Amino acid sequence: MASTYSFDVVSEFDRQELVNTLDQVKREVDQRYDLKDSNSEILLEEDKIVITTASDMTLQAIADVIRQKATKRKLSLKIFDFQKIDVFSGNRVRQNIILRRGLSQEIAKKLSKCIRDYMKKINVSIQGESLRVTGKSKDQLQEVIELLRSKEEELQIPLQFENFR
Repeated sequence: MASTYSFDVVSEFDRQELVNTLDQVKREVDQRYDLKDSNSEILLEEDKIVITTASDMTLQAIADVIRQKATKRKLSLKIFDFQKIDVFSGNRVRQNIILRRGLSQEIAKKLSKCIRDYMKKINVSIQGESLRVTGKSKDQLQEVIELLRSKEEELQIPLQFENFR
């Protein structure tokens, strides 16, 4: 009886690391001379971050601090989808940052087709917001992982490989 091996392809991030990152950002905003009196607010919601501040310049500075702190905490910058800047109530500005999580159907289908075109003996099934990749050889699955890592840049989403068995 031939055994099969499998792994899951997901796009996730550690929410606690994100909370810690935003705590560091808030502390830095409160302490930095150029940002201290900007009356800035950084809110973490379920699927987005909302930044409210005094001007475009301070908003860009806060966004840079978020990128810097996230990188130091090993969060992929691809999880952040910066939306357009809204001006409201006087000179205040607001920006939503959508948090990317999970594989959309479109991306899952694209990855599935790419894997099937690359290697015919590999089975791929879409399971909600993840892909299950199954094959008879661990070496073939390693090749698929390398293929997906090369595709990660053009997709603009972070990929993780879990449940390798």
